[in-house]
Amino acid sequence: MKILVLNGPNINMLGIREPDVYGRQTFSDLLALLKQTAEDHSLQIDQFQSNHEGALVDKIQEAYGVYNGIVINPAAYTHTSIAILDALKAVSIPTVEVHISDVSAREPFRQISYAGRACVKTITGQGLDGYRQAILYLKENYG
Repeated sequence: MKILVLNGPNINMLGIREPDVYGRQTFSDLLALLKQTAEDHSLQIDQFQSNHEGALVDKIQEAYGVYNGIVINPAAYTHTSIAILDALKAVSIPTVEVHISDVSAREPFRQISYAGRACVKTITGQGLDGYRQAILYLKENYG
């Protein structure tokens, strides 16, 4: 099974950006978690991070016919990007939305998710482990 993990703006700043909200684990820690999860479960996991909305849309479109599932943390684009929503709907690849923090307990604007409307599941507030949970959900349900 091939899974694409997409990360939006500022995820590359994990461990630096608001550690009281997002924790002290770094982006390198996330990449190591993805690698270990792939090895432990015989999966191919590719990761892409961008601070640019169009680059994320391009990756979603390029995933069509290539990946069996997508894990996406759109970050700030969660609350603003209809383009990402439309791209996810266009490719119809089972997608799990992940948020490191518990967005339901944060500012009201963070509780709106456009991307989530095209996702089969949303995982919030589990820190980096949310990515592992999302990958395993895809494997168990779509692998």
